[in-house]
Amino acid sequence: MRSLDFSSLHALIATLLSLAVITLIGVGIRLLTMVTIQQRRERLNRQINERLRVLIAAYKTLGGSFTGDLTVDPTHHRDLRRLAEAPSTSSTAPSDPGVANLPGSDRARRIRDSVEAALSDIILLGTEEQVRLAASAANELATGRLVHTQDLVASLRAFIREALDLAPIPADVAIPLQGPARPTASGGKDKGDKAEGRQGGGGGGGMGMGGGMSGGLGLGPASHQEDGEEEEDSDGSSLHHV
Repeated sequence: MRSLDFSSLHALIATLLSLAVITLIGVGIRLLTMVTIQQRRERLNRQINERLRVLIAAYKTLGGSFTGDLTVDPTHHRDLRRLAEAPSTSSTAPSDPGVANLPGSDRARRIRDSVEAALSDIILLGTEEQVRLAASAANELATGRLVHTQDLVASLRAFIREALDLAPIPADVAIPLQGPARPTASGGKDKGDKAEGRQGGGGGGGMGMGGGMSGGLGLGPASHQEDGEEEEDSDGSSLHHV
């Protein structure tokens, strides 16, 4: 305050302008800092949300089943094609149980494809432990061995709960073994039902038209036949009606 000059009007105006400039500079620096911090925080939140979204989807894919076969069958489509082209003899039957079971091979292949996509996402966005487990599972798939995903599912579950500020699962809670989720085909079934309904409606209309036309066309000959029967009866011949 001692350096401020209020002796004249000109000095007072210059002092006020200096204070205003200094205040504006300080406010501008503060706003710029706040905007930078806010943008960085929003970017980190988006990254965390996207990471959690991908890892939660991977968790549902790898651990969405508690019953049935909880392993991933690495059977490839080329194995199924080779088996289909091979002659059906006992000497050429494959020793791989996943390939030999043709009724469930397509389902196992779809499970394997979804598991491979989930492993790829975990390798990209998972923690160090999760990346190691996912890489190990991917190597087992590449070598053609059955893969268990229980350890990776447990690691994902613990990380997701910690990231969402949820309490850890109590130790006395017994969680059964988890395996890859089984794919569903409800959408295709609904579409097939709708298509069959449309075809059934069109077929009914066609049958109705065809029935009407056949009835109309058959009316004339039937009347002629009845006239002929009456003429024969008039001649004295015997005629049996069915």
